[in-house]
Amino acid sequence: MKIHRVQTTPFTDQKPGTSGLRKKVSVMRTPHYLENFVQAVFDARPDLHGGTLVLGGDGRYYNREAIQVILRMAVANGVSRVLLGRGGILSTPAASCLIRKYRTQGGIILSASHNPGGPDEDFGIKFNTPNGGPAPERVTEAIHARACELEHYRIAEMPEVDIDRLGRIQVGPMTVSIVDPVDDYAELMQSLFDFDRMRALFTEGRFSMRFDAMQAVTGPYARRILEEMLGAPKGTVVRADPLPDFGGGHPDPNLVHAQDLVQAMAAPDGPDFGAASDGDGDRNMILGRNFFVTPSDSLAVLAANAHRVPGYARGIAGIARSMPTSRAADRVARALGVEAFETPTGWKFFGNLLDAGRVTLCGEESFGTGSDHVREKDGLWAVLFWLDLLAARRESVEAIVRDHWRRFGRDFYTRHDYEGLQEDGARALMQALRRRLDTLPGQRLGDYTVTHADDFAYTDPVDGSQARGQGIRLLFGDTARLVFRLSGTGTSGATLRVYAERFEADAARHGDTAQTALEPLLAVAREVADIPGHTGREAPDVVT
Repeated sequence: MKIHRVQTTPFTDQKPGTSGLRKKVSVMRTPHYLENFVQAVFDARPDLHGGTLVLGGDGRYYNREAIQVILRMAVANGVSRVLLGRGGILSTPAASCLIRKYRTQGGIILSASHNPGGPDEDFGIKFNTPNGGPAPERVTEAIHARACELEHYRIAEMPEVDIDRLGRIQVGPMTVSIVDPVDDYAELMQSLFDFDRMRALFTEGRFSMRFDAMQAVTGPYARRILEEMLGAPKGTVVRADPLPDFGGGHPDPNLVHAQDLVQAMAAPDGPDFGAASDGDGDRNMILGRNFFVTPSDSLAVLAANAHRVPGYARGIAGIARSMPTSRAADRVARALGVEAFETPTGWKFFGNLLDAGRVTLCGEESFGTGSDHVREKDGLWAVLFWLDLLAARRESVEAIVRDHWRRFGRDFYTRHDYEGLQEDGARALMQALRRRLDTLPGQRLGDYTVTHADDFAYTDPVDGSQARGQGIRLLFGDTARLVFRLSGTGTSGATLRVYAERFEADAARHGDTAQTALEPLLAVAREVADIPGHTGREAPDVVT
């Protein structure tokens, strides 16, 4: 086998974001571009030499071609074994499961998560460390530093590997083990949830469900577990076949992009339980009949009911949420007498807390929920948790959530996304807010008085690492708050995200809509940040 040492020059735009490196497919296909980044990973992680690498992705356009490149580079860089999902398929949580179960030296996951796919759309690549989680900042910084100085990469000359056939293939000194992408993950789910109890929901014939896989990676997982193992009727899982372009849709499980599911759940004869997952399987949306569960409420409800589920029956150590996520989970943590943590956005910030045993459940408002079973958010896991809870309580989704509000109060919550903004205008908005942080406390804004204003900074309680500039917070006591931040998950332009939250203890007022309850606070947000002036937008593109 011939190994080529290919001369190259660095690309200056290969700094991984909160979820790896995401670019348009056309950029990823630029000569040497993917190869440079992969070589930077191998150089920054010398333990991969002689080690085992997990490899797979969400099946989006360019997934199969990228896998062949990475296999050729893996053998050239001395990797001993690659665990590859058949057909190049691995959901992000399943990849984390494999890394942890087989104690590999890490994994490369090919996904742009909830972003669109296709020749003109998005592609992504990220490295997960041996704990199964996204690389922390010290690792991504090392990868980026190496990418900025790279002069050559190593790649083998070899035939394409048949990635569609289960079994072992010897590629020179390297073994490629092509595994069923679902098996190990399904086994892990069986260890956490009461499959007999959930199966009874379907066999009794009085319960119906719809799971929208959005033509993305979770389809094969949901079919296996829901329809084959739990006995849900065939057709319970819709849009189940992963497609390179996600069927032309946007694989983001929210009220806008999963509109077919939302409409089905609003019908008088709609299913009792609805759920969806995203492109790579790490996000989830939970619906009852004509009832939407916010991701913030979902985390809080699962935490409050964890004792009902076998895998968490002994209790939870703590709860972590990203800073923009509502404070509903904090109220549950106080009631349970466990720790609560507020971290920056990005699942990698939960890793140390999970590894140290400080938290058991964690979540983000961007439709991500997870636990210590893997080191990624996990869409299907969250759906199964809810399904097991429905089987245990024998109440509707809406009844469970409303009961939760009666016990803990309701955090009215919404997120407004302004997408595809000019980056200069978006940054100017944030800078203008930062300049006012010292003067805002004590000011009356509409019906609210600012009690605290800051640009959120985080010190990891486990290793002392710090993250600054994570989003601007305006707090109005314990009653309400606003958060402004720029998203790091897109591939072009800028996305401004505005989060509004207001707590209501009075159960008589829990029936208000979020729009009604939060409009005065959102008016404050538009004015204090001068959103129209900086962005030219009078309204958000997406509301969740």
